[in-house]
Amino acid sequence: MDASQYADLFLTESREHVSAMNQWLLQLERDGAAGSAEPVSAIFRAVHTVKGMSATMGYVVVAELSHELETLLDRVRRGELPVNGELMDLLFRSADVLESAIEGAVAGRDVSTTEVLRRLRAFAEPGVNVASDRSTGSDDASPNEWTAPAPVGSGTLVRIRLAPETPLKGVRAFLIVQALRRVGEVVIVVPPVASLQAEQFGHDFALRIVTTSSEAEIERVTRGAGDVASVRVGEDDAQKMGQAPSAAEARRAPSPAPATLPSDDASAPAAPTALDMAAASDAGVRQSRHVRIDLRRLDSLMNLIGELVITRGRLLQIATGLDDPALADSVTQASRLIGDLRDEIMTSRMVPVWQVFDRFPRLVRDASRSLGKRIEFTIEGKDIELDRSMLDEIGDPIVHLLRNAIDHGIEAPEERTAAGKAPAGRLKLSAARDRSAVVIRVSDDGRGIDRDRVLARAKVSGLVDSTKAALNDEELLRLIARPGFSTAERITDLSGRGVGIDAVYTRVRALGGAVDIRSQPGQGTTATLRLPLTLAIVRALLARAANEVYAIPLTHVSETVELQAAALRTLQGSEVIVLRSDVLPVLRLRDLVGLERREVAVAPGQPSEQVVIIDLPDRRVGLVVDELAGQQEIVVKQFDGVKDGLSFFGGATILGNGSPALIVDVSSFP
Repeated sequence: MDASQYADLFLTESREHVSAMNQWLLQLERDGAAGSAEPVSAIFRAVHTVKGMSATMGYVVVAELSHELETLLDRVRRGELPVNGELMDLLFRSADVLESAIEGAVAGRDVSTTEVLRRLRAFAEPGVNVASDRSTGSDDASPNEWTAPAPVGSGTLVRIRLAPETPLKGVRAFLIVQALRRVGEVVIVVPPVASLQAEQFGHDFALRIVTTSSEAEIERVTRGAGDVASVRVGEDDAQKMGQAPSAAEARRAPSPAPATLPSDDASAPAAPTALDMAAASDAGVRQSRHVRIDLRRLDSLMNLIGELVITRGRLLQIATGLDDPALADSVTQASRLIGDLRDEIMTSRMVPVWQVFDRFPRLVRDASRSLGKRIEFTIEGKDIELDRSMLDEIGDPIVHLLRNAIDHGIEAPEERTAAGKAPAGRLKLSAARDRSAVVIRVSDDGRGIDRDRVLARAKVSGLVDSTKAALNDEELLRLIARPGFSTAERITDLSGRGVGIDAVYTRVRALGGAVDIRSQPGQGTTATLRLPLTLAIVRALLARAANEVYAIPLTHVSETVELQAAALRTLQGSEVIVLRSDVLPVLRLRDLVGLERREVAVAPGQPSEQVVIIDLPDRRVGLVVDELAGQQEIVVKQFDGVKDGLSFFGGATILGNGSPALIVDVSSFP
């Protein structure tokens, strides 16, 4: 069976192990030698697992690198090597190269590991050429080290000893036997295969194989299965001299029996088949409650349920018009089932944000070291869940915010000390639920945004009036979010090209979210991203302007009121509405979409248009519409904006009557 069918699974699991390695490396660096036992053991286990998987898949480069890294970690674990800066740099570098090698192996491209292998070998064995040691072939272990009796029969004798800490050694032994069956006929195994699977053996076993392959090829295939400490190919010394095995050994040895499975074509790769894995884990396996699903299948399910939601709206509208109780009851039941199905599919797409957040500690560590800064980085709200498609999109905006905070926000240790701050800056990434949205914040205790500097650069660029004396938070955000706007004197590897905040603002707006930045000089900056839980299906309020219907996501709607003429006021040339004790600015949907204002004679006390109260991150706004057309679950369809078109729309949807409606992006309101 072709090993390539396991490539995606190998890649997914290996990425998880590399991510775990980076987390434990960061802890090891923080704790030092005093708390090294647990991190080193965890890193060793992750590397060991990657080594076994890559050997099984035939990814030699990954397996070799993992082996050398494992050797180094073993010396650290035994206390033979100190945990210092030089070791940590090498381990972080090795993790990076291992990740690249994994990606390259699956993609079928070469990744050079020569330099890091040389450093690992030099560090683990000073003055010893490990490569030459490893190339000598079979281990010349004395016969007394082998506990399994030599099986009697025809074919070449092969003895295999597993690594001492091999997990699921019965499975590994079975995979080794299966790998050898692909280069010849395994005629007998001692202990029998069933005993191997039940782990009823020590750390070694023996077999005989009839094959045309060389001894070197047999050893290569055996080691390629992973977790192999020693291999001996060929007869024991007594048998080489024509001596028969001892009586005790002969009594222990089972009579020759054919292999339980026929040998496969010798050209097939030595990868486990699905039947191999099922058989290998046959004894004492717990039932799994989880299954990996290709994300494309979930996307397809979401598209289908979206179409069902649109069809449900149409059915409800038809049933209402026909006034048939039986039909109405059936449609109501179908509507409920479709709603339950939608909820289950959407829930299955929700994943915790730690799957993205866990890569940021390493990024902060490397960036702070390159700038000579000390940063204490904390993450909160790792268990908050987002739709998978949304989670994939937020990584880059957060990276830009973190880099800006490290480069521009947090000061160097000496500057912080002079300002009466702790030498190490504090940087926090947090996630929290707020109704049907997720709020992500990146905050630091650095110098804050220099408003005077931003204003001066804006004046030079002609972005603001030369007489303007100060910037509020909203004006500040609009300026720093402009493409190419930067106050950096020099360009670094982290920032300075004027694309950071612009990229964040553009990406988050495209996701239907909002960006807010608050900064205090000398105290720090907080950037807030407000994102919907999902991009696919949302509940919306339908509002009409003239003959057109628009959808306003209910996430942003706090209430609706009838517009009373007496409640309207004019303040500094702009319309406002007095709502209880609040004075809110007024926007008219007709004005926003370029329609003429509605001419209606309003008598005292007579209700006229409707006002939708919109909650924005920094303020509340009253949106005046002609009338409200109800609420509906809508399927968000993205579309490419028209050149010079309005920027107030975040997508489109199909209503129950089959007509299209634009979705209002309230975060774009002026």
